[in-house]
Amino acid sequence: MSSSSLVAAGGARTSWTPESTLPRRVREHARSTPDRVTLREKNLGVWEEVTCAGYWDSAVLVGHALLALGTGVGDRVAVHSENRREWLYADIGTVAIRAVTVGLYPTNPAAEVLHVLRDSGAAVLIAEDQEQVDKALEVVDDLPDLRHIVYIEPRGITGRYTDRRLMSWEEFLALGAAHRSEHPGAVDRLVDEAEPGDVATLVYTSGTTGPPKGAMLTIANIEFATSIFRQEGSGFVTATPKDLIVSYLPLCHVAERAFTVWLNAASGTQVNFAESIDTVQQALRDVQPTIVFGVPRIWEKIVAGVHIRMSGASRLKRANFALWLKAADWIGSTLVANRGRHTLATRLVYAVGWLVLYRPLRERLGLGKARYAASGAAPIAPEVLKFFMGIGVPMHEVYGMTENSAIATGNRPGRVVLGTVGEPQVGTELRLDEQTGEVLTRHPGTFAGYWRNPEATAKTIDADGWLRTGDVGEWVDGTHLRITDRIKDIIITAGGKNIAPSEIENHLKASPYIKEAIVIGDRRKYLTALIGIELDTVGEWAQRQRIPFTTYRDLSEKSEVRKLVQGIVDETNRRFAEVETIKRFALLPKQLDHEDGELTATQKVKRSAIADQFAELIEGLYSETVGAGR
Repeated sequence: MSSSSLVAAGGARTSWTPESTLPRRVREHARSTPDRVTLREKNLGVWEEVTCAGYWDSAVLVGHALLALGTGVGDRVAVHSENRREWLYADIGTVAIRAVTVGLYPTNPAAEVLHVLRDSGAAVLIAEDQEQVDKALEVVDDLPDLRHIVYIEPRGITGRYTDRRLMSWEEFLALGAAHRSEHPGAVDRLVDEAEPGDVATLVYTSGTTGPPKGAMLTIANIEFATSIFRQEGSGFVTATPKDLIVSYLPLCHVAERAFTVWLNAASGTQVNFAESIDTVQQALRDVQPTIVFGVPRIWEKIVAGVHIRMSGASRLKRANFALWLKAADWIGSTLVANRGRHTLATRLVYAVGWLVLYRPLRERLGLGKARYAASGAAPIAPEVLKFFMGIGVPMHEVYGMTENSAIATGNRPGRVVLGTVGEPQVGTELRLDEQTGEVLTRHPGTFAGYWRNPEATAKTIDADGWLRTGDVGEWVDGTHLRITDRIKDIIITAGGKNIAPSEIENHLKASPYIKEAIVIGDRRKYLTALIGIELDTVGEWAQRQRIPFTTYRDLSEKSEVRKLVQGIVDETNRRFAEVETIKRFALLPKQLDHEDGELTATQKVKRSAIADQFAELIEGLYSETVGAGR
């Protein structure tokens, strides 16, 4: 198969009509299984349950409340909150009245809140607490379209704020109850009048190279995605009401929305919300989810945590840990060679390891009952995936983006090719551009375009409906797609060599001691890197080495730490050709931060911001002084 060949998985659906909508699906669950628990949220240490009937009733109340506030078809309703049941009530309630949900990241600073609310023209904002309300009020004078701000948590707001736009969640629902009493059936009628082309949500991109753009996802787009979730052999797990999910990644991100909201509506899975992002690990242990999705940073952090616990254990436990992790590495390697399928030997070794280490380790990680785990949204080092496969977690790398409703490719059970993002999903056409190698996709989930930005839309979707993903790929074995990098991130050295930095960066970040790695070298004679250490693991290592330190910066400046990182860089260099090796590196003096503009809300590095912020450090790596950057 040539690099530009077309792959159609299961036959591309050029003509496709959605069967339902998210609100209709939630309503159907409420009618068919009203008492089944579909949502759980931990509040003050106690898990509170929401039935299917309760979920739909709350969503309907939100819909009526929005109608009472004058929200019309196509109006935008923004939600600025951590993951919680009210996020889903607001989302389904908004779409139920044919309005448009707009999600904001909880970490968005006021300037980004201003951009999203002003660009979308949101008329209503549902904010979680005082922190998010303050951000909106800071910029509200520049938001002429924003008429109402509904706050969920009253602490710090009630009795202190006088802005006429403010309304508590209780007042909001009471308004909805009154409207429902006066206009019974108003929300249900709008649910039944929905059309496939209705825009259901604006999902704002992470904005690594510029201001975030609002991607318009329609009812038809989302229904295509949910059809993939329900179809056997599609490349995703086929979920059922018995499946448990912990929702913890930001719900304004398309991947988490897919696994939390869409999958729940499509298949009736039970969604569990932790008390906060800081208690996710405890929630995973409590729930022991059967389906787990995480971005690479989550999986990398779990692996780093395992190494921390191992290093702090007794000598006997460390020896046992080391023995069975070595066995897990062999199991993982065998699975990789066998496309994710066990052999008799690996089953026997794993059975013993399950009794000795793997069962308690997986339960401790909250993965004891995981029957499907996926990594997506960014590249991940194969070593990290192999670790989880080795301890028995069925790990799959998947690929999609906001603009194609998170549907493109996935590694199927028993057909896993490590280092690839799998095969095209059912109903998906995928090809590589002959000149650039850019991945192009086409299916009914392709978004309707960027909100109020036809120029950007035209650059992204061609006249034949092909979506330009911006990712460069190549075929492996003629069936599986390997993403090499983003087009905009490809480095062209002074010698004219094209280098994909993400592969090098991911190998570096596979180490539990490295959190960030940014390879530099565009139009330069050789490659260098800025490296950020993982504070927890390096700090614990330093304590064992009896190396005193106070702050992150102090720790990163220790010569012993530099020597530790140098060993990781040397090991990585051995994997690559000479021109792709890191000649010099510098340790970042601080942890990269979203609020400082160095990371997106999804924790992706903003390379241009890094180049500006650490320009002097980078130039030092290319100085002729022998010791520079070493």
